[in-house]
Amino acid sequence: MTKTKTKIFPQIQDTINSLKINSITKERQTLLIPLINYIQEKVSNQESIRLNFICTHNSRRSHFSQIWAQTAAAKYNIEKVFCYSGGTEETAMFPLVSDTLVNQGFQINKIAATNNPIYSIKYSENEHPIIGFSKTFNNEFNPCEEFAAIMTCSNADVGCPFIIGAEKRFPITFEDPKTFDNTPQQSEKYEERSIQIATEMLYVFSQIKKQ
Repeated sequence: MTKTKTKIFPQIQDTINSLKINSITKERQTLLIPLINYIQEKVSNQESIRLNFICTHNSRRSHFSQIWAQTAAAKYNIEKVFCYSGGTEETAMFPLVSDTLVNQGFQINKIAATNNPIYSIKYSENEHPIIGFSKTFNNEFNPCEEFAAIMTCSNADVGCPFIIGAEKRFPITFEDPKTFDNTPQQSEKYEERSIQIATEMLYVFSQIKKQ
């Protein structure tokens, strides 16, 4: 029985409609092919798909990636997709990540106000919220086996030569918007990075053929 199509919030859908898939370079498309193949194999075998997006501090790029990948899976009605994020160390999700995603249509609530806040992030009224907070990639909140490790920054990719429990490892790195913190370009660059990651995650899941 086919799952009922997820109703993504209208503002997120507007953001998705504005994405330019043809802006992804051939080089980036080639980089994404192994991840597409991994997901396709899982779908073909009717297996769960666990994706853990890993960056050094689990504060910016890995959160954008986790949230947009989960949203993209829902957009294309790909079932049994569970997205996570982690770092080589625990810090906190940078506040402008939340602000950027709210501007792009997500409903985000801070459910624990600590030095490492916990956020409820919704892309649809009826789907389970994504829980966002900074953690190490091997935190008990994340899967310990049968998952793909997607390295979203080169430092984490180099610093973690082996991810215990990962079936596959994919280096899909993005430039760090942190470079523009406390500059006039800060908000623009966070939006730009979120849009790039959204575009690539939507491209990945658009290539998946359902059984």
